[in-house]
Amino acid sequence: MHNNADMQPLLDIMAKLRNPDNGCPWDRAQTFETIVPFTLEEAYEVADTIERMALDDLPDELGDLLFQVVFYCQLGKEQGLFDFDDVIEKICTKLTARHPHVFGELKGATKEQVKDSWEKIKANERSDKQLHSVLDNIPLGLPALTRSVKIQKRVARVGFDWNELAPVVDKIHEEIAEVLHEVEQEEVIPSKVQDEMGDLLFAVVNLSRHLGVEPEQALRQANTKFERRFRGVETLAELSGKSMQEHSLEELECYWGEIKLQE
Repeated sequence: MHNNADMQPLLDIMAKLRNPDNGCPWDRAQTFETIVPFTLEEAYEVADTIERMALDDLPDELGDLLFQVVFYCQLGKEQGLFDFDDVIEKICTKLTARHPHVFGELKGATKEQVKDSWEKIKANERSDKQLHSVLDNIPLGLPALTRSVKIQKRVARVGFDWNELAPVVDKIHEEIAEVLHEVEQEEVIPSKVQDEMGDLLFAVVNLSRHLGVEPEQALRQANTKFERRFRGVETLAELSGKSMQEHSLEELECYWGEIKLQE
């Protein structure tokens, strides 16, 4: 087993995979852009493994995710842009600078002092990068729910946020009413319905944020729960001797209730 600091074997494997003479044809053909979908897939597999509490599988999934980082570093090294050492140096510098309450002059700081320090550090980083809005530099490629949370957190930093839960909930009811208003028109315009649905989803994300719930994770869990329960409904339908299509909705809902009770 390699010690904690021994990354070289993995870096060497990556270099061999990209070797122009005898490397892997698939790995040699990849670029920064083509690897991105695999990185996102591996990150979601890590999240799925944790949510399923399949922790025995987690080292393997984390290894796959780490390999993505190493792949980018190899590409960067080949193009003379950066290498793995640069990435390590960058993150170490960033973590040290962002935690003066651990590594610097703010040791022993209160939670409020830590929060104020964090906001100042982030503002300075945006200034150094010549960013002019608190909304700058939020990746467009993020899942929409996750990006909504980041947008809302950014504007909350500068006071654009409700301090109480009631107006957050009221906003959801308001957006539901606006969706229904559009779908009840004599001539329904799909683009307007979509626009109002977007506002409703954004408002629901805001409630999730105020409750301390990660919406992307919550929706993944809801998907998993629905799939599990629906498979149970399918099983009960099969045991009845009738196909799903031969059942009424009321019968299927009875099966759904039975499955919920079993849980």
